[in-house]
Amino acid sequence: MKHFFNRRENIVTEALDGLLLTSSKGRLARLDSFPDIKVILRADWDKSKVAIISGGGAGHEPSHAGFVGKGMLTAAVSGEIFASPSVDAVLTAIRAVAGEKGALLIVKNYTGDRLNFGLAAEKARAEGFDVEMVIVADDIAIPEINQPRGVAGTLFVHKIAGYHAERGEDLKTVAAHAAAAAGDIVSLGMSLSTCSVPGQAHESRLGENEGELGLGIHGEPGVERIALQPVVDIVATMVARLSPALREGGNHALLINNLGAVPPLEMTVIANVVLSSSLADRVRLIIGPAPMMTALNMNGFSLSLIRLDAAREASLTAAVEPHAWMPAVERHEIRVIAAPRTSAGLNGAPVAGDNLRNRRLITALCEHLISQESELNRLDGRVGDGDTGSTVATGARSVLARLDTLPLDRPAATLASLGDILGTSMGGSSGVLLSIFFTAAAKAMADKADISAALIAGLDRMTFYGGAEVGDRTMVDALSPALQALASGDVAAAARAAAAGAESTKTMMKARAGRASYVGERDLAGVADPGAVAVAGAFGVAASLA
Repeated sequence: MKHFFNRRENIVTEALDGLLLTSSKGRLARLDSFPDIKVILRADWDKSKVAIISGGGAGHEPSHAGFVGKGMLTAAVSGEIFASPSVDAVLTAIRAVAGEKGALLIVKNYTGDRLNFGLAAEKARAEGFDVEMVIVADDIAIPEINQPRGVAGTLFVHKIAGYHAERGEDLKTVAAHAAAAAGDIVSLGMSLSTCSVPGQAHESRLGENEGELGLGIHGEPGVERIALQPVVDIVATMVARLSPALREGGNHALLINNLGAVPPLEMTVIANVVLSSSLADRVRLIIGPAPMMTALNMNGFSLSLIRLDAAREASLTAAVEPHAWMPAVERHEIRVIAAPRTSAGLNGAPVAGDNLRNRRLITALCEHLISQESELNRLDGRVGDGDTGSTVATGARSVLARLDTLPLDRPAATLASLGDILGTSMGGSSGVLLSIFFTAAAKAMADKADISAALIAGLDRMTFYGGAEVGDRTMVDALSPALQALASGDVAAAARAAAAGAESTKTMMKARAGRASYVGERDLAGVADPGAVAVAGAFGVAASLA
């Protein structure tokens, strides 16, 4: 897989310097022990309170350095990608930030981290530092394992420990809060891909239609592979595993964590599904969705829950300095505000009416456009952003859904209603253009009952606002000749003209409108414009029914 980096051996130090350069001036610093010992710490730290130290291998950004700041971590110690920092690195961090009140080490339950942080703690105590260590083992993926992994739930412990330390509490108290929190956290991850380490060959163990439940944040195999399925089913499986691990009663905080490569759009879909599941009744606070403890570019997410009490709720909702921490929000219902209502059509809200011929024609056109969704997307993927089929199908489905409300017995009102529906539901430039087309055609039809002339009037307004003309490689190349042929009353001739117009776009080497105008000649050659193909198909259906 492809990655942005210079040299693999420098990627971690360059990334940490990038974090420092983009953080608020004076907030963070690093020790001059770079590159062998990589410690990021608060630049304003005066050692008057308990220091909170965490860390581990790189590749989990923004963890751990991204959570250094007032209210959370005092220092973060980084190893190389997925490799625990050395004993010397952890010991150096303790020496740098521990004062009379001591330091708390928060460690994820991996052997390397336990050993290196543990030995560093012992050496620090021998030097006279007061040090406590809390181990987080929140992953429930593998039942009855002796040492569960520490994953994204560790962030709850960072936040809770940081809150109590910032309040000036002593080390024993801070450590007790952190340890109690660690024992009340459950987490589970799900991914559709393994991660790819920069500079190393990548081999995926998952098939094209497989996902993995319970894999670790270093790409370790999960507890099982599952078939690719709708996210509501994936979340249901995760909820079924998480729920028995939660203590009965009480509210929880939920952390929705992006493991690295899930697009924000999909993460909010996941959030919606989780918060619509049976788990939602047990959730009071929500953190995320956001990438907070990632696994490089893993296309997955994890859910972590911690049981709440008054102290933990105060801890998790307190404001902190690090921007990587997402403020907790209370679970709430969606607020709905009534949209302004306007009159529809030309003479107020149209009353539904029926006409079997018009109903049959509109139904056939919409069903055809829906059936062409994949093919139109394929064509658009060659010359645009690959969504023409989905956009057109969405508009067609909306029309079918409202078919019984249309004034099918009044052509002008029907055209106006189609313009309203497509303008509201279809989205993108295509939806607006077709809404203009039908709205203008409705006005012309109301003035004079000539459907052919009305549609040409609609085309005139559409090309005026959209700017496309015949030869610009758009739907106009099929629509314009078809409407000109329709003026003679011959629907079959109109269908042939539309098909010829769509075919002509294959040889147009330069698009002068739409997304295809950004595409080079090599990519356009031999590919028909998907909008023109949709128009041609619609006229073909109309001709078959004439």
